[in-house]
Amino acid sequence: MFVDTHCHLDAVEFDADRDGVAERFRLGSVECLVVPAVERANFGAVASICRDYPECVAAYGIHPMFVADAREVDLDTLRKTLAREPSVAIGEVGLDGFVPGRDETLQELFFTEQLKIASDMDLPVILHVRRAVDQVLKQLRRIRVRGGIAHAFNGSREQADEFIKLGFKLGFGGAMTFAGSKRIRALAAHLPLDAIVLETDSPDIPPQWLDGRRNEPAELPRIAAVLAELRDTTTAEIAAATAKNAMAALPGLAARSSFTLSFPN
Repeated sequence: MFVDTHCHLDAVEFDADRDGVAERFRLGSVECLVVPAVERANFGAVASICRDYPECVAAYGIHPMFVADAREVDLDTLRKTLAREPSVAIGEVGLDGFVPGRDETLQELFFTEQLKIASDMDLPVILHVRRAVDQVLKQLRRIRVRGGIAHAFNGSREQADEFIKLGFKLGFGGAMTFAGSKRIRALAAHLPLDAIVLETDSPDIPPQWLDGRRNEPAELPRIAAVLAELRDTTTAEIAAATAKNAMAALPGLAARSSFTLSFPN
């Protein structure tokens, strides 16, 4: 079985055929999906998706690309939502160094405040780290949390090792399937297997074979096969190991999901 540790199944791109998307990921043995929120406005949609699709589990947070429309009162709403709704993590949260015109001060404010909430509630975090790996690590050293996942990781081996020391797993998905993604593919091939989790980031980051079309969680087994090829092992081993790693990164999966993991000895 496969665990998709990052899938925005609530996104409008799935509104026309969400049931079909679910049918396809079920046929592909994707038995658990983590659905992170990105802003206060979609907390309800995430909760609804996780009620409608038993394979889905929620994370709630305010994404760095959405902080311009956020208010500090949204942090109170986040706390109340976490107290009311089942959640395996706080996320998607972090910093983004890519978007032009970004307000880095505001990003940092919301990130650090959400790290404090994660620390207070003893929840892991799902991190957005695009072009901001060192800045994210700096805040994680200052405000300690119980670990989590660095989503769509594309930093250096040294940065990867720092995340691992802090108790984080590293998310790999569609970007790894491109032959030109040499650094990501090298990391996927050589990092300790127990540091890696799989993700799609659906509907975004489509793998190479989709040619830019909408991504969906049914692509996860084929993404896992790419990782297996890079590591010279079997897809079955990758599926078992990365599912186990997801459980370690997000302990709430065991209590909140509809599946039971079993691993070969």
